[in-house]
Amino acid sequence: MFYIYAIKSINRNYIYVGMTDNLSRRFNQHNTEKSRSTRFYAPFKIIHVEESNNRIDARKKEKYLKSGAGKEFLKLKIN
Repeated sequence: MFYIYAIKSINRNYIYVGMTDNLSRRFNQHNTEKSRSTRFYAPFKIIHVEESNNRIDARKKEKYLKSGAGKEFLKLKIN
């Protein structure tokens, strides 16, 4: 099982989209500043999660959420 997730910085205007097979571990890495890509934006809250049975489909969804249309979709979810 793979999870496609979006997290939003609580203090800054930043949304990160990622994919993992262990959502709680990965979210903890983001919030404890162990992830280089999000270190300066912590702490985070989860704004979107989807499940996928295989890595290929999960990667396609992740790429969509990272696109302009995907980012607009996520912004609508937080407003």
